[in-house]
Order: sequence, then C-alpha cells, then structure tokens
Amino acid sequence: MILQTHDLWRTFGGVAAVSGINFNLKKGELRCLIGANGAGKSTFFKMLTGQIKPTSGRITLFGKDVTNLPSHAIARMGVGVKTQVPNLFNGLSVRENLFMSAQRVMGRKPALEAVDAMLEKIHMTAHAQTLAGKLAHGHRQWVELGMILISGPQLVLLDEPAAGMTAGEVERTIALLNELRGQRTFIIVEHDMHFIRRIAEKVTVFHRGRVLVEDTMEAVVRNTEVRDAYLGQHGKEAR
Repeated sequence: MILQTHDLWRTFGGVAAVSGINFNLKKGELRCLIGANGAGKSTFFKMLTGQIKPTSGRITLFGKDVTNLPSHAIARMGVGVKTQVPNLFNGLSVRENLFMSAQRVMGRKPALEAVDAMLEKIHMTAHAQTLAGKLAHGHRQWVELGMILISGPQLVLLDEPAAGMTAGEVERTIALLNELRGQRTFIIVEHDMHFIRRIAEKVTVFHRGRVLVEDTMEAVVRNTEVRDAYLGQHGKEAR
C-alpha cells in the first residue's frame, strides 16, 4: 500500500466532516472519489496533503506516519497536488512554467529535455511560448498537470481535473491519464460521471463523511444506495 488512513476523523465545531475513514491505495492504482457536495471529499483530500490536520486517526504514506506533517514536507516525499483552480505563473510562458518545476528536481540540461517531452505529452508544444495568463482554462489545466508530472511524483492528487474543459479537451485528458496508468498512483476527485467511467479502476463513494461504497464503476452505478444518495440522473447517464 502506498497510502493508508486509519479511523480518520475531522470535526468542525462538533460537526464531523469526516467520520472514521479507513482508506487503502495500492501503488500504481488510479482511484476516483465521488460524492455530493458536503460529503467530506474536500476535507479528506486536504488532510491527505497536510492542509488540514485530522482531529484523530492516522495517515500513513509510503509506510511512514505523516498525520501531523505540513503540506510542504508531504510534497517533498513525492506527492503532487492539482487543485480545482490552476496555480500558474501568469507572467511566464508555458515552457518557463514547466522548466521551473523541472529544475527543482534535475539539472538544467535534463530539465530542458524533460520540458520538450512534457509539452508533447500535454499537447502544448504549439503554445510553448504563450504566456500562461493568456491561456484558455482547459490549457491552463494541462499546464498545471504537466508541472506536477514533470517533477516525478509517486502519488498525484487531482481535484476536478476535467472541470471547465471542452469535450475535446476532456477526451485528451482521459487519453493522457490512461497513458500514465500504472506509471503513477492517482487519486482523482471528479463530478463528471462520463469522465470517471472512462478512467476509473475503482471508485470510492463518500456520503456524510463516511465511505458509503468502494467498488468498480459498474457496481457503483448499479448500487441503489449510491444512486439515492448521489448519482440520480448522473447514474442513469453513466450506464
């Protein structure tokens, strides 16, 4: 297991946002997290990355207890995080953004070579000299994903990577994630059921701070409890 949580709780003013989560993630796995707004996904996500400390319980990453480590220490262990809003240097070009991320972990020449390879991988070679601040939202999503991947993290956490993308951009993102399958370990929080159906090996469904179901996408869609709690019409569309 690359990541485990043990009876993880987080309360805010006596209200439990996350209630006793036990979660296990294998190396090379691509896991999707779904659930209605307020189900506890974001709180859980932030505890994994050190942005929020658990009220109780334990988080084990690469066999080490990281429960109380700050976010920068967790990142240095080989964890890359992509938030909902892309975090880029708007005054720098796409190439420069990628180079800054690459140079943190490798020398100048290897970084330049890595940037060229990543530009091609994220379909941004034609936009290499474009300032990040002038990119469309979908392209900004790709550049941030490229900045995360180029540093070689073992575990990548993505928060709604398909949000705001066109249909064509979503298809390219699906293709990229499928290409990376097995090369990295992923946790992906997403609401787009079509997107999840195309990439998920296993889905964890959050409901009221707890894990309601953990199974294949096909089994999740058929599950009556899940459809009542979250999927609704989306469940019908995903079948």
